[in-house]
Amino acid sequence: MRAPMDEPLDEVDEIAADMAETRVDITVGPEDEGQRLDRALARHLPELSRTRLQALIAEGRLARDGVPVTNGSAKATAGARYTLELPEPEAAEPVAQDIPLTIVYEDDHLIVVDKPAGLVVHPAPGNADGTLVNALLHHCGASLSGIGGVRRPGIVHRLDKDTSGLLVVAKNDRAHKRLAAQFADHGRTGPLERAYVAFVWGVPELPSGTVDAPLARHSTSREKIAVRQEGRFAITHWSRLRAFEDAQGRPIAAKVECQLETGRTHQIRVHMAHIGHALIGDSLYGSSQRTRVTRLGPEARTMVETLHRQALHAARLGFEHPATGEFLLFESDLPPDLAALEQALADGR
Repeated sequence: MRAPMDEPLDEVDEIAADMAETRVDITVGPEDEGQRLDRALARHLPELSRTRLQALIAEGRLARDGVPVTNGSAKATAGARYTLELPEPEAAEPVAQDIPLTIVYEDDHLIVVDKPAGLVVHPAPGNADGTLVNALLHHCGASLSGIGGVRRPGIVHRLDKDTSGLLVVAKNDRAHKRLAAQFADHGRTGPLERAYVAFVWGVPELPSGTVDAPLARHSTSREKIAVRQEGRFAITHWSRLRAFEDAQGRPIAAKVECQLETGRTHQIRVHMAHIGHALIGDSLYGSSQRTRVTRLGPEARTMVETLHRQALHAARLGFEHPATGEFLLFESDLPPDLAALEQALADGR
């Protein structure tokens, strides 16, 4: 049975944040017998790196049957029970930074931004500043909503760092509550539209389709999301916009539109890879990319090799205005890198 999604943040994975406020109990299994303790724990806690686990163990946050354990290199024993205490997250308040923004629309309640690829939405480990939030704090000042927390003021939904396109941000608490409710509802009781343009490897045989596959953190790779039966339900609708051929006239790639019914972390990237059409430029989920690149013409091959990001753009965003109730619809053209990629693929160069 599908569980209702009640979190307002689109494409945000909250697993690590949830874990950061809990005590985690682990029972070592037979398959872990004799392994280094930190390695065995990492298998049970893929959200945490071994480096992070080693640091937590050294801080005395791990106990076996109530007795502190501080040696991560100790051998694991099957049947042993451990408790890991994770510290409270530090609430670092972002600073305002004068970072250029492409503003599509703005009023007293909200701002719609066309985010470039490479810009992180909100501060996180490894990206303490230089984010969209830092830029918004400079642009909006004290009016920016704080409901999203100190790290995510005003943020209602999110785009991956290397995904470009449209994103709406609330400028006050009331607007944040109403926009968050719309995104959490996923358009079931009101209009909400989120459409992405993607360039994928291979050409889907059907003109359109739906991927209905639950998503969860990958069992062994903490950076990846995977289709897993126990995951959260996730639905992506796709339609083929254009097909491209290689120099021999064989199908090589396609331009597709993807519409989100849910908004999970990496959803489009994982779902399209799941049906055999990974996004061009996606190094995380496009395992067969190297073989396919060799079939492209010199110019298209150069475009792909220098893209340095997944070919995904949030091209259309529609929602009800939180104050007036008017339906607002915004569209964004392909950025120069993806427009050039499309041209090279179309020309077969």
